[in-house]
Formats: sequence, structure tokens, C-alpha cells
Amino acid sequence: MFSKPIAAVALVSLLSLSGPALAEGEPISVKVNMARVLRISAPAATVIVGNPGVADVTIQDPLTLVLTGKTYGQTNLIVLNASGNPIADTVVNVVEDKTADLVTVFNAGARVTFSCANHCSPTVTLGDDPSYSQQLAQSLNVIKSVQN
Repeated sequence: MFSKPIAAVALVSLLSLSGPALAEGEPISVKVNMARVLRISAPAATVIVGNPGVADVTIQDPLTLVLTGKTYGQTNLIVLNASGNPIADTVVNVVEDKTADLVTVFNAGARVTFSCANHCSPTVTLGDDPSYSQQLAQSLNVIKSVQN
């Protein structure tokens, strides 16, 4: 097991491509339906997400992880090396993209989402009613086949 100073150094080395190094215990934020690249100091062999319904992480290469926000909430991320020792253990916050101009409508338990930048258009968002998402996908396939 790592001593606290070594674990702290490993955690501080977990950072995004464009962001500063994270302080010990500082959570990582990612926007819902977006991905974020994370660099780590030692090669990762295993990644664990406490609640994979909130976020997902994949190993792009041994020193690069891709973190994807799936739905709003908080979970934790643990990265292990080939010996099973922790490289990082931190909190992940999946947050709203306040610039997305999304409107969510709840109707009789069903949820649908619209993108409303200049005008509102239906869009598929995780957590939307499955029949709504399937109808949108079918509409896109019809439009695609007409254009071809």
C-alpha cells in the first residue's frame, strides 16, 4: 500500500490536457454527455468507477484516460497499476453544461429534451424516454435514406 505522501503525489499528477494539476482531494468535473482527457503519472492497468451510470472511463493508452459524463451526479474514480496498487482515487462530479441551451420537458413521467439555441429542435439526451429517442433515431434514418 502507498504511504500518504506517495499517494498524494500520484493524485496531484492526475490532470487534464489543458488544466492545472489537481490538489489532493480535489474532485474532477466533466460535463454531462461530454468527454475529458486525463493524464496520469504511472501506467494504468485497471480503472474503476463507483457508479458507472454517472460516468465512464476508458484507458486510451497506459498514461491517458478518457472520462465521459453520462448523467448528472457524483461518483468516484480509482486507477490501479498492474500490481493492483492505487495510482489515483478521486471524486468525479458530472455537471450541467450551462452553455448547451437545452430544455427538458417532463410529461406524465416521460422526459424529452430539446436544443433551443435559435429555435427548439428535438435532441437525444441520456435519460430521455426510450420511445422518444427511438422515434428521433427513426426520423434521422428516414431523412438520411431520402438524401442518399
